[in-house]
Amino acid sequence: MKRADAAVKLSMPKYLWIPYLMLLGITLGIGLSAGVFAAPVIFHADDLLGGGVLSHYQEGLIMTQIFIKSNIVVNITCAAILVAEGYHFLRFYRDPITFYSAFVTVWTGFMFTLYYTPQILEFQAHGESILENELFQKAHIASEWDFKIFVVALTILLGRYLYRKIV
Repeated sequence: MKRADAAVKLSMPKYLWIPYLMLLGITLGIGLSAGVFAAPVIFHADDLLGGGVLSHYQEGLIMTQIFIKSNIVVNITCAAILVAEGYHFLRFYRDPITFYSAFVTVWTGFMFTLYYTPQILEFQAHGESILENELFQKAHIASEWDFKIFVVALTILLGRYLYRKIV
């Protein structure tokens, strides 16, 4: 018979579990900050500062620098998810929602940092005229969707872990 006040058994030692959850939360905060706060402000700078301050290309360069810096944390988080989920798998702590959300988070995180970001940087090296290029536009839209899926999957992963530990 299980006591009502018995502690929930953790799949990892607490000294690893807490920093892992904090890393997931920090990465989610960075993703939301970049996508929800920084991007709309940067790409609507004319509304705030008056017209003609920055071109759309220059705004894109600023946003790219934000993503380059956030990519470091995204890569570390994706690597940590691989290690943690590998550990869970080997210890038979298996949950389909956690597994699939972790898979999507890692896949989209690495796609964004290792595929889309270098591709956008390569496009930007061609100068402002690249904004009219159809291939650039499609790659940019795909990278936006990839990052949105990353944030949603990371939210589900973190939410699932918190739900499982609280309930």
